[in-house]
Amino acid sequence: MTKFVLSYEWRGFHLVLSSCVVRPLCLCAGALARRRGAMIPHREAVCWLQGYAMNALAQLGMVSESSRENQENTLAPGAKDYFVTRDGLQFAGTHLLIDLWGAENLTDPIEIETALAAAARAANATILHTHLHHFGAECGVSGVIVLAESHISIHTWPERSFAAIDIFMCGACDPYRSVPLIKAAFRPRSILLSEHRRGLLT
Repeated sequence: MTKFVLSYEWRGFHLVLSSCVVRPLCLCAGALARRRGAMIPHREAVCWLQGYAMNALAQLGMVSESSRENQENTLAPGAKDYFVTRDGLQFAGTHLLIDLWGAENLTDPIEIETALAAAARAANATILHTHLHHFGAECGVSGVIVLAESHISIHTWPERSFAAIDIFMCGACDPYRSVPLIKAAFRPRSILLSEHRRGLLT
């Protein structure tokens, strides 16, 4: 059986429907058409589904007539610019991806929230909303602190003593100032950190 995907580009992300999802929907589309007295081959059903999906995504504002329009280096008149200028480059913000190995305190959502909030304040960020989900006693925690300047998120695997943390900040905030508080709270045996500059203008 041939495998395929329907893939759409949206703001730098690929939205993908695999064959295991598309095929049943195509069969439904074909069956519906046959009930109405028409015969739609499988290939045409795929095309119909692609058009239907694109129309649905367009109504949600998730596709654009021209993706290049969303990447232009333009700023509305009178708008405040929160892009960062550093090392001769302009970009939206700094995104730190942090892997903690041999970490502690990975099962208590209260301790985790306290640590992430302190990390946000250390970077001079503004906390808007916090949501954490605990998967059960001695289980992991997933959560996010939404910032005016972006977010801090965490996912923990206590059975592996591992945590994955994202710190994304724009404007005058410095996400590197959050790192010492992350280390102090989770006491990892080792830490792997990488930096990505999001929205880099060329």
